[in-house]
Amino acid sequence: MKTLITLIATLTATASLASDVEIVNVQASQNGGAWRFDVTLLHADSGWDHYADGWEVLAPDGRSLGMRVLVHPHVNEQPFTRSLGGVVIPDGVTEVVIRARDNVDGWTAATHSITLP
Repeated sequence: MKTLITLIATLTATASLASDVEIVNVQASQNGGAWRFDVTLLHADSGWDHYADGWEVLAPDGRSLGMRVLVHPHVNEQPFTRSLGGVVIPDGVTEVVIRARDNVDGWTAATHSITLP
């Protein structure tokens, strides 16, 4: 019985770790009055039933400045980079936060802060 409980605990922990979307890299560039963000994500996409389905740019106060919706799984393309342009950053904001989500677990707790060049 103890072995079975240990096995179940191990499998559960592994499954929950596999579901987190990891933000691997973020690059920001300004083009006129707007910004472009190139975000690289890593996730154990398993198909339409579980995949990374978006990321968002947040102001320091938590306000959403832009969101990139991912409309399909990237099972055979890991990690993958997607871009979002036209993001208007309010005056005085010098750092933003990127957060990511998947279609099963929602937003991940881990975020990525980036100081704007």
